Amino acid sequence: MELHLRGKGNTERKKIKMEHSKETGTDQELMRSMKVSKAVAAMAIPSVISSLVTVVYNMADTFFVGQTGDALQVAAVSLTNPIFILLMAFANMFGMGGSAVASMAMGEGKPKKVKNTTAFITYASLAVGIIIAVILFAFMSPILHIFGANTETYEYAKGYIHYIAWGAPFIIWSAAASFVVRAEGASKEAMIGSMVGTIANIVLDPLFISGLHMGAAGAAIATTIGNILASLYFVWYFLKRSGQLSILPKDFTLGENIPQRVCTTGFPTAIFSVLMSVSTIVVNQILVKYGNAPVAAIGIVFKANMFITFLQMGLANGVQPLLGYSYGAGNISRFREVERFTKICCLIAGVAATLLYFVGKEPIIRMFISDDEVVYYGVKMLIAYMLSGPVIGMLFVNMNCMQSVNYALPATILSVMRQGVLLIPLLYILQLIAGLEGVIYGQAITDYIAVVLSTVFWRNIRKKL
Repeated sequence: MELHLRGKGNTERKKIKMEHSKETGTDQELMRSMKVSKAVAAMAIPSVISSLVTVVYNMADTFFVGQTGDALQVAAVSLTNPIFILLMAFANMFGMGGSAVASMAMGEGKPKKVKNTTAFITYASLAVGIIIAVILFAFMSPILHIFGANTETYEYAKGYIHYIAWGAPFIIWSAAASFVVRAEGASKEAMIGSMVGTIANIVLDPLFISGLHMGAAGAAIATTIGNILASLYFVWYFLKRSGQLSILPKDFTLGENIPQRVCTTGFPTAIFSVLMSVSTIVVNQILVKYGNAPVAAIGIVFKANMFITFLQMGLANGVQPLLGYSYGAGNISRFREVERFTKICCLIAGVAATLLYFVGKEPIIRMFISDDEVVYYGVKMLIAYMLSGPVIGMLFVNMNCMQSVNYALPATILSVMRQGVLLIPLLYILQLIAGLEGVIYGQAITDYIAVVLSTVFWRNIRKKL
């Protein structure tokens, strides 16, 4: 701490020390001196649970809609995946970027910057959510046709997106807030916020879908209500529990390069999600040529595969505040130790989850729908998508490390290459070569290329620390 106070006046030095004294001894120990394995567990376990809760949240709509036995409604929900991915792109940009900037500010002893950053995230999330909602309402028909909706699925997809649009501001902010809350070491509280929304969604889904016979539209209503409740929880946390974070208008500012820092730092994660949305649209457009069954199947597989991806992403995201704080405090040895331990955990978790999916692939698909044609395609697709499961965590850790040390550009390049420059052309090439069989292996191939490139990029950056 003293290293960052050198050259400052006595008054300012005392002020900063007083602000730091407000942190609990537990928080200080967690970020600064706790054994790395324990610190990673304390931060990552709640983050993993939050990530898996998010998976359950996303699975719930597909699962309960699938219980109607209507493959067209499942296909319609699958077609709308790009909207969710886009909303999460902005949530990740504000959340990951804000968390990185806020945690570095905490390590540097700048409490005012922490408040300014978190207030900016709040109002930026809400503003972007409102803009997206307006666009969806104004251009609903052309958007759904671009996504691959046809005469059989259009009305179901329209009903679903209509209600999701109303919830867009809350979907973005509740997800972003969960990242920011973890920045001050409150991983459990972030987990609780995510669980509030998920539990509400799971309880309300069968009520609206089957009880009120609203189908896909009912699933969207349940999702929106769940995100509103999660948002209310985080409002309470910011106002009543947090001593460092703020959502107050007086702390909002566009100065001090906060918008630029947040957006630049979070951009790699955001572009990753945006391009995932684009690639999902491309996949849907290709698959719809083979019928609605493959479209329904890929939607189920995408949701199911999120378990493997989000498990490792939760580990990587959970330790990001530790990485940012250690770098901000100049503790590079602790930074590297956190990195190594997290990668080992990701590898173990990835292998275990992939083996589980391989063994139970057909029951996993049938859990969502009993349609034999959809199950047939789903099993083949799940095998293809889980091939990169054991190693994908390395990519997330490497990208988070880059973002935590202010090297956002290489992480951005990796995101663009993985979900855009490499994947999208490869999908068309594989279709020409092997048809549907080729398309479903595109993601695994690009994942392995991205992992190798991220390792090379990060090793070169790490030498400079």
